[in-house]
Amino acid sequence: MTVDTLRKFVMPEVIFGEGARRQAVHYLNNLGVAHVLIVTDPGVFRAGWVAEIASAAESTGISSTIFSQVSENPRTTEVDEGTAMYRKNGCDGILAIGGGSPMDCAKGIAILSTNGGIIQQYEGVDQIRYMGPPLICIPTTSGSSADVSQFAIISEEEKARKFGIISKTIIPDVSLVDPDLLSTLPQKFIGYCGFDALTHAIEAYVSTGSSNLTDLHALEAIRMIAAALPVAYRERGNREAAHLMMLGSLHAGLAFSNASLGLVHAMAHPISGLYDLQHGETNSLLLPVVIRYNYPSAQERYNTIGRILGASEDDIRKNGAEAIIGVVRELAEKVGIKGTLGERGVLKEDISVLSKYAMVDGCIVTNPHLPTVEEVMQLYESAL
Repeated sequence: MTVDTLRKFVMPEVIFGEGARRQAVHYLNNLGVAHVLIVTDPGVFRAGWVAEIASAAESTGISSTIFSQVSENPRTTEVDEGTAMYRKNGCDGILAIGGGSPMDCAKGIAILSTNGGIIQQYEGVDQIRYMGPPLICIPTTSGSSADVSQFAIISEEEKARKFGIISKTIIPDVSLVDPDLLSTLPQKFIGYCGFDALTHAIEAYVSTGSSNLTDLHALEAIRMIAAALPVAYRERGNREAAHLMMLGSLHAGLAFSNASLGLVHAMAHPISGLYDLQHGETNSLLLPVVIRYNYPSAQERYNTIGRILGASEDDIRKNGAEAIIGVVRELAEKVGIKGTLGERGVLKEDISVLSKYAMVDGCIVTNPHLPTVEEVMQLYESAL
């Protein structure tokens, strides 16, 4: 961007640190919520975090209804079910606690509660007319950054696809980022979510929508995640690593929410929609092939990323993109991510369908180079 290029930067109020979740009741009161819908998933519900918050809310006279049936990739039907529960119980605010799935589902419920219709009609950019009810998010993973972003990604089972909703009306009012909550996240998801956050930061940094503001957050996210992810994966009780991972994810979210993303996410969304694969894992397997494709269009920016991740100047000078890919794959192996999409069940015969959806995904617009559908098909095939 040039010095006179205009860029906006949006974000919610953020409370960061150990015990931040305990501020939920304070903010529910401040926002005037009398009956809160708590949106979560079965795993987070079993971990006990939901009961803690619901009990604290009840002790101050705030009623709660719990919707805990959100899938790993939230579905349109779950948005409908949550909206029906919201209306039936007379709720006037929403609190989402979990990873990106409960938070994106909560955003969908917020949209329908004030705008009506079906969630599919809000696909795309700035299609939402009315603000939703108060929304508080408490992330339990260091990956999605849905707690600070203006994005929501929903799965439509009937068409085996994912679609994106982008609007500042779905930025939460408050994000309560508490590193303590990582203690109950299964180990493999530390790796998957960490690579989701890393991909957010990398794609935001090379995005055509990047700015000086987003670059600050993207680069800091890459530094933090590169340093902390292997430690957080290996040492589950390491509080410093958990702190850095949650902070790195926060930085990455602020970067991509304002700079947008790129081809990795555009290609990953159709895979999750068709195969229901974990989003962060899918990103990690697509990232190397997209780096190779994008490198000529953003060489200096990828070289900067490579240096942060540990690639030597000599390796970068001699090998270019392969040097950056090498350190990315080395980091992935440290957190148990190996293999290919083909080994996860992605089939060559589905590439044409996947490519069709990738080409219309909103994230592709800010990729450093706009690919043809034939190029996207080749990239999918090289990742099998």
